[in-house]
Amino acid sequence: MSLFHAVVWVDHHTAQVLQFDAAQVLEKQVKAHEHYTRQHGSEVRSEHEFFGAVCDAMQGITEVLIAGSHTAQADFRHYVEKHRPEVAHHIVGWETTGNLTTHELVALARRYFTTHAGMAKPMKS
Repeated sequence: MSLFHAVVWVDHHTAQVLQFDAAQVLEKQVKAHEHYTRQHGSEVRSEHEFFGAVCDAMQGITEVLIAGSHTAQADFRHYVEKHRPEVAHHIVGWETTGNLTTHELVALARRYFTTHAGMAKPMKS
């Protein structure tokens, strides 16, 4: 069975990707590899590598809800729109939240997808 819904909770250091259907939840964790140097822009490169890894973890998921702090979402959204526009088409919503448990995130996403069912733009072949 294909799991085409997911919720991703993201901050600047970790991301939790929860793919689910009515019966199961598959979880992936993505952690930033922080390697600060005195070189200009190293923090930006580290963040881009992390956000790229989060996008890679979302591969093959049809509809994704992004959750997290407003700041983390804004930074991730900017990265996705600028560097990974093909991923942006699969993001159907953004929810500002605190740090939630796995069960709370899945419940939030199920409510979101139930409420917004059929409102996402259909993918074009």
